[in-house]
Amino acid sequence: MSSRQVSLLGAASEHSNAGESGQGSSNRAPLAERMRPRTLDEVLGQEKAVGPNSAFGQILRDADLAIPSVLLWGPPGVGKTTIARVIAANSNYRFVRLSGVLDGVKELRAAVADAEAALQREGRNTLALVDEIHRFNKSQQDAFLPHVESGLLTVIGQTTDNVSFRIRNALLSRMRVIPLELLSVDVLESLIERALRDEERGLGKWQLTIDPAARRTLSLLAGGDARRALNGLEWAAASVRADGAQCITQVTIEESFGSQPQRFDQDGDYHYDCVSAFIKSMRGSDPDAALYYMLRALEGGEDPLFLTRRMIIFASEDASCDPRALEVAINVDRAVERVGLPEGRIPLAQAAVYLACCAKSNASYVALRAMEKVITEHPELEIPKHLRNAPTELMREMGNSIGYQYPHDAPGGFVPMRYLPEALGDLRVYHPTDRALDLQIRERLSHYEALIAETSAQSQKFGTQMASSSAASCTKFGTSRAS
Repeated sequence: MSSRQVSLLGAASEHSNAGESGQGSSNRAPLAERMRPRTLDEVLGQEKAVGPNSAFGQILRDADLAIPSVLLWGPPGVGKTTIARVIAANSNYRFVRLSGVLDGVKELRAAVADAEAALQREGRNTLALVDEIHRFNKSQQDAFLPHVESGLLTVIGQTTDNVSFRIRNALLSRMRVIPLELLSVDVLESLIERALRDEERGLGKWQLTIDPAARRTLSLLAGGDARRALNGLEWAAASVRADGAQCITQVTIEESFGSQPQRFDQDGDYHYDCVSAFIKSMRGSDPDAALYYMLRALEGGEDPLFLTRRMIIFASEDASCDPRALEVAINVDRAVERVGLPEGRIPLAQAAVYLACCAKSNASYVALRAMEKVITEHPELEIPKHLRNAPTELMREMGNSIGYQYPHDAPGGFVPMRYLPEALGDLRVYHPTDRALDLQIRERLSHYEALIAETSAQSQKFGTQMASSSAASCTKFGTSRAS
């Protein structure tokens, strides 16, 4: 079995150029562009996706295997475009490039017509690199379906958005999703060293060095993004050369990198992941983690009132055994709305810590969901007559409200009777926990249930005695109940 040459050299392409692949890139191109890997083996940090032991990596390295249509899904700066370019350059496919931002059905039809002509003329299939594939609308995505299905087009799609929400199921079923991960700090340090040593495409000709602490700081500030790391390195290198120095220090990195906004997208996965981590940290009673994710969201530009709304929901859903939790959440919402940021962080922190540390119970939330199911299954059960409204004499004559007993007039403020429709019997969906106020509620409800059971038993006993007495009376007079 032959091995596919994993190199850009000799790549057949109608639409590529040296600048795209990284080979022969102009020195005026940004360092991150010049340092793009030219082979799969140069790609670092994505071993699970395209490494030698991954399924997709093995396919790409074997010339006898057809390249499948895939979706490269991951955050910016982790290698989506690089991997797509390497795939295109190292195959015998003719390739075209489409953009979900710039192109539409018209351009896709033209690409398909060219692909059909090339297949008939040269016997070569076409590889389509599709940037920002999630930007295509539903009908545009559907236009890919027959051509991906037939194999006329092998699509390498790239997206930062959640494919489950932004890509049509019909298209997903015809493509394999390849998730790409944020690059680790160690991988970013390796990329920085590679760029400093590379004399052809990197900064090697300047003979610069970097302090280990500075390299670590730069890798941390990059936040898993190779592009940010290399752009920061390029700024720092230019600053050092301008000062006539040779070593990039911690101070150089901090000054060159500047105050960069944190990675955050108001409508994307990272937004929901961060907020999800915040809520789960409060639910898990970890105040430190709750503060961490709350501040991550705020630093990224999250609306603080969005966080307070989530706190209000959390207080009722996850901390119903502590009635103060909801008060705290509502109060922090009012406080933040009144004072705004940055001072609003102070009450936000107070509320996040309280909600993380208070007793937890989702008993009322679970009861809500269970009763919703009951309502769905029994939407129109008759309301018991003793519970119905009786504002008029006619309605009282019809039996409405008859038999109802006012609890405040009863000993202990409780009347042992059932209130649910008779068809639901002794249904109970609310089961308090043994924590905080829930424990007191559970003990009280257990006492009430015992009273109801006792009253029911007495009623049944009385009914049996009445039935026996009636039967004896009927026998005495020579009649039966059936007559």
